Amino acid sequence: MIRVVSTFCVGLMGFTILTLYHVSEQTRIAGQDLAGVEKRIAAEQVQISVLEAQWQRDAAPDTIQKLAENSLGMSDRSTLQLASVTQLPRRSDDPYGSVRSASAQLPPPQAPILKISARSGM
Repeated sequence: MIRVVSTFCVGLMGFTILTLYHVSEQTRIAGQDLAGVEKRIAAEQVQISVLEAQWQRDAAPDTIQKLAENSLGMSDRSTLQLASVTQLPRRSDDPYGSVRSASAQLPPPQAPILKISARSGM
């Protein structure tokens, strides 16, 4: 009986050793994967900082002004600023202004169009 129990305990010990070795290998592989992911994260953070620096350079007001002048033909001219409401142009009492003298005319009326639909009764 003692031999059976001893054999069982040795077998259980062997199974436990193999299981722990398997878990140890999985942990080692997961650690390598984690190190690779951490390296990629660090590389992406460097890339993000480079892009942020480029964005700050490109979004600077003087850079935008140069692009607007060179590419779009815009200039940095001062605009007219009205100091009071009395300097606004007066609006005419006539809401249509000069539209009253338009020479457009309507075409002559035509005969009404009749819509006819045929239905088949089946």
